[in-house]
Parts: sequence; structure tokens; C-alpha cells
Amino acid sequence: MKLRKNVVMAALAALVTGAALLVYGSGNTAGASDKLPDPEAEAVLARTGPTVLNDATATPKLVQRILRMIVLAAETGDIEKMRAVLESNELKPMVAAKHVDDPIAYWKAQSVDGTGRDVLANMLDMLSTGFVLTGKGDTGMYVWPYFAEIDLTTLTPKEQVELYRLVPPEEAKAMMASGKYTGYRLGVAPNGIWHYFMK
Repeated sequence: MKLRKNVVMAALAALVTGAALLVYGSGNTAGASDKLPDPEAEAVLARTGPTVLNDATATPKLVQRILRMIVLAAETGDIEKMRAVLESNELKPMVAAKHVDDPIAYWKAQSVDGTGRDVLANMLDMLSTGFVLTGKGDTGMYVWPYFAEIDLTTLTPKEQVELYRLVPPEEAKAMMASGKYTGYRLGVAPNGIWHYFMK
């Protein structure tokens, strides 16, 4: 009963703090060596390419800072709040293949209703997924979602569900068939500079 109470209290605490994931670190390793192999884990380990990361708090402080600014601005539902984030950046992030003077105006024009709220939703959805670190040192880049940097024909069932949550089913199916992710992607350098948010 005491163990059950502790688990319940841990769950409530996680909800209060807005935690997205509970980590059960009770230290109970009994029978761990008796577990059957996990096909999902084996498939991921066999895949080549960058390692999928899930803990944004393990990124450099400057990366965490810009991510926090992006999330807080996006959660307001007012895309104009993103202007302060852009101005705090050393340079304007790329939002299209060609140069765009005003990303805010561009996002509004690209949105379904002219407000840019669906664009903000895309940002939040992406930042809730796993990510990868490509390159090293000055050429490094943290990229969301991780789908942008892996072969989508190798997705496990769990990863396919994550992709379906991120893009419409028809698009997800086409991406998995081609192996290439064609949705929005977001890149932040280890020095905290937001480089792009574009398709």
C-alpha cells in the first residue's frame, strides 16, 4: 500500500510541475536480465544515422533558453509575440528557401486562417518530439523533429505513431513510403542561435 501511495504521489507531483514523462527509478532491477529482447529497441539500435534524443534539458543552456522563449511565445496563440524571440536571435531564422524579410508576415500568409496559429501549433508539436544533434562543434545543429534526419522506411511501429501525431495521415504514409520527412523542421545551433523553421 505504501509503494502504491508513493507511485500515486509521484504521478501527481509530475502533473503539477508539468512533467511530460515519469521516470521510474526505484532501483528494482530484479529479473532485468530475464526480460525478452525488445524488437523496437533492437530495430532502433540497428539503424544508422544520428541518435534520437529526448531530453531537451541535456542541451546547452543557450539552446534551452531559445527553446523556452519559442515555447512561451507560441503558447500565447499570438504570433506577434514571436517577434521578440526573433529580435533576440543573432540573425533571423530561415523560414523559406529564399530570403524572407519578415518571418511573422510570412507565417501569417502561410497559415490556414491568416493568424499563424497553426504555425505556432506546428512549432509546439515539433518541440514535443525527439530530436537529433547533427554535425560537431561550430557546424553542430539540434534538429526537431528527429524524423527530419532519419530514414522513415526504418520507423518502428511506435515511431510511426509519433509521425502520425505530427503530420496528417496521408502525408505520413507518403513520407514513410519515400523515406523522407517533408514537414516543418526546426534547427538550433549549440550556441543558442535559432537557424531555421521551415519545410
